[in-house]
Amino acid sequence: MNSVRLHFAGQPQLANAWTIVRLSVHVLAASVWVGGQLVLAGLVVTLRGISYDAPGKVARAFARLSWPAFGLLLATGVWNFLAIDHAEATTSWNIVFGVKMLCVIVAGLGALLHTWVTSPRAKGVYAGVGMTGTIAALVLGVALTG
Repeated sequence: MNSVRLHFAGQPQLANAWTIVRLSVHVLAASVWVGGQLVLAGLVVTLRGISYDAPGKVARAFARLSWPAFGLLLATGVWNFLAIDHAEATTSWNIVFGVKMLCVIVAGLGALLHTWVTSPRAKGVYAGVGMTGTIAALVLGVALTG
């Protein structure tokens, strides 16, 4: 059985207070944005069973939470970027960061277009695009923690 080991440059240390705040807010916002989309996707069939317009009503209620969470993700993402010692960043880190930013744009545009279109097929396509961008951004964000 393989074991996973965390590698530290020196002895492991606790994060400072601002790092704890920054990362906690970022993770909380990601929980709402990513987790909420997954939960809502799982509830669509059940909501349609309640009434035809229930998914739309729930989606609009979720938007009141999810878009501010997306804004918080952007703000804390900038804060995370500014907190990095860029002289230490490797070329691969910079490439993955650039790809992650592209995924964030795809996630936001997919979600936005999903709310604007009226065709069920287009809604499904844009939901898929947004969710793919969201999951990719999440995974790449984890990779960037090095």
